[in-house]
Amino acid sequence: MHAAWYERVGPAAEVLVVGEMPTPEPGPGEVRIKLEVSGVNPGDVKKRQGWMGGAMPYPRVIPHSDGAGVIDEVGKGVAAARQGQRVWCYGAQSYRPFGTAAEYVVLPEALAVPLPDAVDATQGACLGIPGMTAHRAVHADGPVTGTTVLVTGAAGGVGRAAVALARRGGATVIATVTRATDVEPVRALGAHHVVDVSTQELIPATKAVTGGAGVDRVIEVAFASNVAADSEILNQGGVIAAYATNDPGPVIPFWPLLFNNVVIRLLGSDDFPAAAKAEAAEALSVTAAGKQLWYQIAARYPLDAIAQAHEAVERPSAPGRVVLDL
Repeated sequence: MHAAWYERVGPAAEVLVVGEMPTPEPGPGEVRIKLEVSGVNPGDVKKRQGWMGGAMPYPRVIPHSDGAGVIDEVGKGVAAARQGQRVWCYGAQSYRPFGTAAEYVVLPEALAVPLPDAVDATQGACLGIPGMTAHRAVHADGPVTGTTVLVTGAAGGVGRAAVALARRGGATVIATVTRATDVEPVRALGAHHVVDVSTQELIPATKAVTGGAGVDRVIEVAFASNVAADSEILNQGGVIAAYATNDPGPVIPFWPLLFNNVVIRLLGSDDFPAAAKAEAAEALSVTAAGKQLWYQIAARYPLDAIAQAHEAVERPSAPGRVVLDL
């Protein structure tokens, strides 16, 4: 099969190789997907960079955890009816060496999720890491029906999914963006209120929207920068569900958070409980099928141009996702 891989961490143009590898065969409980599209996530790029001193977990890595295509072969113990099924997948390169930057990928059956007829392969390949993270951020602390949820960075991959999932869950959704051009697209995803923080201050803008009341949960993309503001707008017993930070050593307002009994939940998608991932997968499929969640595509590349695709994620020139066509 045609595939891309790296055998050492470093810059994309220096370490990514494209060539031929043996086509994998599914083992017991596994399926093989003939891939159509591979989603490129920031986490995939960071692994290849050796981010935070990360070493090679395997001698050779085919990158990317997310993708979509058709199951063309099943292993022992998997229902024959799954062969020929359109699917999207997640976690392909989570604790596994070979991901979706290839013509074929083999993975456990549970990681291959039926792709609704209304969802194309490109959108399916965008659901995995950001969707799983968003679902856990929104729902890990219980139902959101009747609550007010603030989603920061709502134009990003996780933020878009969080807006759609929180709205679907029955929450009043307040979203922040950093560009005026993102206001209407985020509102179209279901946000009741959108705050452009490039022109408005978060705390007064949020309180104006809520009539002076606080919010119950914050889905946080920039923990270090926003934790102090979050502490001022959270209700008693509120939750900050953070999946990223702009500073790895943030300073937190401990006593205000403590007196408000705030829960800080930090989210690493590779290690979510299996049941939570299964619940998220079902919700994401339904939400995408209902056109409540969709992604802008900033750029698409052929597999042979994977280095350029990684560079486009590292230095984005347009909003939206980067994908590989296989």
